Amino acid sequence: MSVCPSGHESAADDYCDVCGLPIPAGSAAPAAPAADPPAPAPEQAAPAAPATTECPNCQAANPPNALFCEACGYDFTTGSLPRPLVAPTPSPLDLDTPSGAQPAAPQPPLAPPLEAGWVAEVWIDPDWYADQESADPLPSAGVPTIVPLRATSVLVGRTSRSRGIHPDIDLTTDNGISRRHCQLTTDGTRWWVEDLGSSNGTYLGSSTGPLPKDPVPAGEKREIAPDARVYLGAWTRIVIRKALPGEV
Repeated sequence: MSVCPSGHESAADDYCDVCGLPIPAGSAAPAAPAADPPAPAPEQAAPAAPATTECPNCQAANPPNALFCEACGYDFTTGSLPRPLVAPTPSPLDLDTPSGAQPAAPQPPLAPPLEAGWVAEVWIDPDWYADQESADPLPSAGVPTIVPLRATSVLVGRTSRSRGIHPDIDLTTDNGISRRHCQLTTDGTRWWVEDLGSSNGTYLGSSTGPLPKDPVPAGEKREIAPDARVYLGAWTRIVIRKALPGEV
């Protein structure tokens, strides 16, 4: 189809079919613009990763990479609780207990009991305190506190009644200790330490030489040598050894 100088469309390309004017060369009507290609279908969004992990023991929400449940201490790696839980024995004067009702029996420890006697010496270490440069005042350093170790899995941390955290080795006086700081485990002969993602880290050093500088990586178990020491918090040093007669 051609267009003449008067604007008429003509089937002929030499003279206009309407007015007879000559049609200049190259006066063909412009072709209709091609239709836009269809827009591609939107991609399906990948399902979002879960923001939390539900504890199978108490159904509490935890970070997706948590090693232990913050509410009950459930071990996501081994499927067990890291510390023995014992139900409190009701007082005879507890007014909530109906008259004549029998008190609830204590729950057995969730970690197997230790057959051999072991203890933890908890020291206040002035050298470790100076190295940490803590703003908290250093307590008087004296003889260590002896803590009997009665199970094969021992939680080290600070008590939190609101969250139900009652560590086997309670270091509440040291503000540099996390609620669930580290875990001590044993096969009855050897001991290992595992940091539970604490704020200030867990360190393993020897009885001689300089203080340790590199923390134990969170979630990694390190064997505690017979002469090794566990350093944590602002001033705490822990030594694991076999119990002497009368200590357990």
